[in-house]
Amino acid sequence: MDFLKAYRRPIPSVYGSVLQELIVQQHLMRYKKSYRYDPIFALGFVTVYDRLMEGYPTEDDKEAIFRAYINALNEEPNQYRVDAQKLEAWASAQNANSLVEFSSREGEVENILKDISKRAATKDGFSYSRFFAVGLFRLLELSNATEPTILEKLCAALNVNKQSVDRDLDVYRNLLSKLVQAKELVKEYVAREKKKREERETQKSSEAVKKCVGVYQIAV
Repeated sequence: MDFLKAYRRPIPSVYGSVLQELIVQQHLMRYKKSYRYDPIFALGFVTVYDRLMEGYPTEDDKEAIFRAYINALNEEPNQYRVDAQKLEAWASAQNANSLVEFSSREGEVENILKDISKRAATKDGFSYSRFFAVGLFRLLELSNATEPTILEKLCAALNVNKQSVDRDLDVYRNLLSKLVQAKELVKEYVAREKKKREERETQKSSEAVKKCVGVYQIAV
């Protein structure tokens, strides 16, 4: 797999297993005939990646893994980041009404959304995915419009199936929940091992001191 060739450093298992699963899923989506990159998909992927990788040992490695992952799909990591930031900035300036009424306005992001809506309506160059669903939810989060009715209106405006979005958002939430639990288990394990090492070192030091004292007493 190109990802493994591009990133050769070991990845902690709590992250590695999830990453491998995501790569397989995204690889299947990436090479569908109907696949076409779009910024909402990118926002969804960046959101999933950043939340799954929270707490990774180093930021440099976290970003290196991201770049290796996207490059393995023959896509551009910088484009993902730039488009995600662009949509986040736009959504942060919206409210529930302006978010779902994008088709009545002009603007760079509004035009992106209109293009997606058009392609989704005709199924020409549009392939719905779980990352797209997460991207939609992120737009709602940032615009403080998380009511179910707003999601329904946004799905209708973009010509995507709300039931599919609801299903995939449930999967996403469950994945995050499981990962949080796994990270907690790892954290507890690391803490226990650290405590054991400290206790062993303390015991060794104590034994060394006793030995030195014993030798000193014999010498006296």
